[in-house]
Amino acid sequence: MEFDKDLAREILLKVEADPHFTGSFRGVSAGNLGIACSPETFAYHCVLLHEAGFLEGNMKMAQQGHIVISRLTFKGHEFLDTIRDGEIWRLTKETAAKTGAASVQALLAIATAAIKQKLAEHGIPL
Repeated sequence: MEFDKDLAREILLKVEADPHFTGSFRGVSAGNLGIACSPETFAYHCVLLHEAGFLEGNMKMAQQGHIVISRLTFKGHEFLDTIRDGEIWRLTKETAAKTGAASVQALLAIATAAIKQKLAEHGIPL
């Protein structure tokens, strides 16, 4: 299965916005987060986000569609804060597509550069 960057971002945004994800373990599905994708695709992306260190939870039952998420990690918040802005996200995806850079680390680097450029345009040099 291919990694869907937009779906991963959507999952992180939904988990962050849900007040139930504060460290208590909670079973979750795409449907109860309001995400339109198959249970298999949702589980796969949650496992990847867990492996990347962005989500805490129990992914052992993912193949049966049982995902348990407790919270977004600090690393997850940091990544999400970097790609939260819609314009930054659009520029990040466009640049990644042009360069073939699709790893999470590459996306983070591209988004960080886009933020720095935006700051410079507003007269805030770094």
